[in-house]
Amino acid sequence: MSENMKTPILSVVDLKTTFLTNDGPVEAVHNVSFDIFESEVLGFVGESGAGKSQVFMSIMGILASNGRASGSALFKGEEILNLPLEKLNKIRGHHLSMIFQDPMTSLNPYLTISKQMSEVLVYHKGLSWSDAEKKSLEMLDCVKIPEAKMRLKSYPHELSGGMRQRVMIAMSLLCEPDILIADEPTTALDVTVQAQILDLMLELKKDFKTAIIMITHDLGVVAQICDRVHVMYGGRIVEKGDVNDIFYNPFHPYTQGLLNSTPRMDQNVQESLVAIPGNPPSLGQLSKGCSFQDRCDFCMPKCLEERPDLKITTSGGLAACHLI
Repeated sequence: MSENMKTPILSVVDLKTTFLTNDGPVEAVHNVSFDIFESEVLGFVGESGAGKSQVFMSIMGILASNGRASGSALFKGEEILNLPLEKLNKIRGHHLSMIFQDPMTSLNPYLTISKQMSEVLVYHKGLSWSDAEKKSLEMLDCVKIPEAKMRLKSYPHELSGGMRQRVMIAMSLLCEPDILIADEPTTALDVTVQAQILDLMLELKKDFKTAIIMITHDLGVVAQICDRVHVMYGGRIVEKGDVNDIFYNPFHPYTQGLLNSTPRMDQNVQESLVAIPGNPPSLGQLSKGCSFQDRCDFCMPKCLEERPDLKITTSGGLAACHLI
């Protein structure tokens, strides 16, 4: 069945996220739309401050108190954006799970791994504590934590960074969620452990048919694990397409800049790396036209006055650029 005929697990349309600040409203996410399907890995890439994480914090209902989200997020046909907390809690952790960059900020330092994992199953699945602990042990084995039974009795500070991240992945998969949102899950890990975590996520995708959303600034991670990619800049999606199209035939100058500034094994780093000039824009002071205009080598008068919409590229993807 082609993707066009499948029904998405999650369909987001015109998502906007605004933060009310002392300097006025700041729009961190503007008109973001996307679908994700079963067993798919969808990448969201861009520099820090592009709005990637805020998209999914909006959907999960974990924005800061001054944040407001509007638009639509249909999960299996049900609107979940701005759901009352009681209803949202039945979906979060059960059908939608999220893991973060630093597990030490997500794990409770005062509770054992067993306690933290088991309470997820007791709350969402109604299991007894003894059955929940058995299931937790099985999941730790699944994510390949050595001596898993002993680790259940450990506190987070007694585990290495790689083990803590595996615990977070195990916790997020306990209820066999439909979608796993991974926000920079490997950034704090060394290269060897990072590769192990990515391989593990691909195995779990295959075993559980879980859809995975990978939020990252690391294009190497995207190349290894993603099926499709959305590139964000200034709170907007500026390009989207299949991973091969994005890597071998990028259309947006920002996407091209990200690729040119990424080290490759087959290139001389000193000669080949080209940094994107300037800095990402302040979301509170975006330019009238294209938000990438100050850093773009192809900027023309139209770019200064008119913000480009997403247009179909020759490869079948979408890019927001007046050059198309």
